[in-house]
Amino acid sequence: MPRYATHLLLCLLMGLVAAASSATAAEKQLLAGAATSNITPPLGELIVGGWQPIPARHIHDELHARCIVLDDGTTRLAIVLCDNVGIPEEIFDAAKELVEEATGIPAANQLMAATHTHSATTARGKSKLIKESELSSYQTFLIQRIADGVQCAVNQLEPAQIGWGRTEEPSEVFNRRWFMTDAAHLTNPFGGVDRVRMNPPRANSSLDRPAGPVDPEVCFVSIQSKEGRPIALLANYSLHYVGGVRSGDVSADYFGYFAKYIEEKLNATDQQPAFVGILSNGTSGDVNNINFTETNPKRYASYEKMQEVAQKVASKVADAHAKVEFQEWVPLAAAYTKLPLQARKPTPEMLKHFEELESREKDGSPIHSREKIYADRIARLKDAPDVVDVPLQVLRIGNLGITAIPFETFTETGLEIKDRSPFMEAFTIELANGSFGYLPTPEQHRLGGYETWLGTNFVEEKASTKIVESLMKLSNSLQEQAK
Repeated sequence: MPRYATHLLLCLLMGLVAAASSATAAEKQLLAGAATSNITPPLGELIVGGWQPIPARHIHDELHARCIVLDDGTTRLAIVLCDNVGIPEEIFDAAKELVEEATGIPAANQLMAATHTHSATTARGKSKLIKESELSSYQTFLIQRIADGVQCAVNQLEPAQIGWGRTEEPSEVFNRRWFMTDAAHLTNPFGGVDRVRMNPPRANSSLDRPAGPVDPEVCFVSIQSKEGRPIALLANYSLHYVGGVRSGDVSADYFGYFAKYIEEKLNATDQQPAFVGILSNGTSGDVNNINFTETNPKRYASYEKMQEVAQKVASKVADAHAKVEFQEWVPLAAAYTKLPLQARKPTPEMLKHFEELESREKDGSPIHSREKIYADRIARLKDAPDVVDVPLQVLRIGNLGITAIPFETFTETGLEIKDRSPFMEAFTIELANGSFGYLPTPEQHRLGGYETWLGTNFVEEKASTKIVESLMKLSNSLQEQAK
């Protein structure tokens, strides 16, 4: 064959390949599905949001596992938020195993988290560090219902479009750790004196300044059908639970109200498949919505304050939602690792202090109001492992990165992740893939306070630093893959 003919044929073939490649790119289509699964416990189960568990006596509003599944044609991701105070790794792992068996979604591609409502019954075991070998009836029920929810979301996969945005709601976030000038407010259950106090007396003359920052940002991801019908919206706000429930009531707190209000504001009620609104907890381990300097705070009826907060957040999200640009396809990816951390152990001084508790009580010596609680928590650490492997995860949705941390994480850690993330947009979901207690920074450890006490915090002082570094490696690896 003449050379010019060979060249002509080669050009023709290259053109056909390029055209096919271009057509393939144009034909890429994101699929999405969402569903909810009822995880409301039976009455009589223990609510564990306060210092002492109490039995559930009434269901104020149902609890749910709210599920989203995304598929870019190559990779499939699942995101699940459960109305619970904290769920152990082994429960999530068992649910992920069922999901993978039923749907093929790899466990590493599934992000499961608790919202941290304080008015749900417990899914925890006896220890934050020792995995349960025998599950309770509610834990078994929860595993199946989480898996059911993801499977239903898969069943409803359809061509979709996705977008994300952010807004701010600064009026409901306050750092709850305060420096105080009066040492009488700073005693701890271990016989010492801290530098800061969680939830100090309001408008107290010894209040000095908050011990850390807040993050008023509300990040959100919105998913619609190709025709514009709302499928789901996942938001993220760094605020602890709100509370204000009647004693013995089961409730999803403001996370549940947000789901209701955002559905109304997006005109997504009474549609099939049903819209799924989700509010995840950001990095709020040291943040609540109490203004400790306020002298005459408003008194709220039960459930009134959480509705107010949910309305504010949903309204801000709905306003920002109008400006979101949607895409019919974005690349998806996930990265997952286990990070070994040293478990904290009681010091000889701690053990001696609690051994003397009974004799001090008999002598009429004053004891800290939480001393018996922490004596019990310290006693339960005797069989804890020396090292705990904590799950860390990053999901990539286009140029959005979602990091997952299995702790109640301080806001300054979340802000650092946002600042250092290689993605254009980023946020963190806490209490994700497990529940290992609080995660103060090394600097906050040195200040003391409830969140740093052994029995509230269980891992080494440098844990937050190591976790951030590990998450940055995962994030950078996903970003490199996209180039």
